[in-house]
Amino acid sequence: MHETGIVRNLVRQLETAARESGAVRVSGVDVWLGALSQFSPEHFREHFADEACGTLAEGAVLRIEVSHDLRDPHAQDVMMTGLEFDVPDGQG
Repeated sequence: MHETGIVRNLVRQLETAARESGAVRVSGVDVWLGALSQFSPEHFREHFADEACGTLAEGAVLRIEVSHDLRDPHAQDVMMTGLEFDVPDGQG
């Protein structure tokens, strides 16, 4: 359940950023998974697909980097490190 909340929050952030940019769609997302984040890339993709359904992030390409550094100060975190939007011509 904790994982669902993390991904739901990430999708909300994506939607907000996309709308503020005048985007019609989130086309790509770069995500960093800390070594202690409790996510595998596959597990994260499943949660993301579920939470993004019906949002501007539905169908976005996920590029996932996985850290194996247990001593990293962000080892428990999931961080969005990059975004790509589809913005209509003449906007953004």
